[in-house]
Amino acid sequence: MTTHAPHTMLTEDDCPGFSRGYRLQHDKVREQWVIQAPERALLADPIAVAILQELDGQTRLGVVIDRLAERYEAPRDQIATDVLALLSDLTEKRIIRL
Repeated sequence: MTTHAPHTMLTEDDCPGFSRGYRLQHDKVREQWVIQAPERALLADPIAVAILQELDGQTRLGVVIDRLAERYEAPRDQIATDVLALLSDLTEKRIIRL
């Protein structure tokens, strides 16, 4: 039987940042944003880049969501859903820390 770790659920009060050894970087050769990690690089799509560029480990996610909703003139609840889903996934993968 395989056991799975419980789904990490972030809230708008969390202040996530990159885990040690991870960072967002623009790869000039590929002309693509990547999450640089030890021994590997993960491609980041434009939505992920917009979200990840806002993370500093000190700013509440609620503030990040407000900024993105205003910048992209998008419904706040949709932005919140996207931000929380992406960062929950990256937290489970230990790329993002709380």
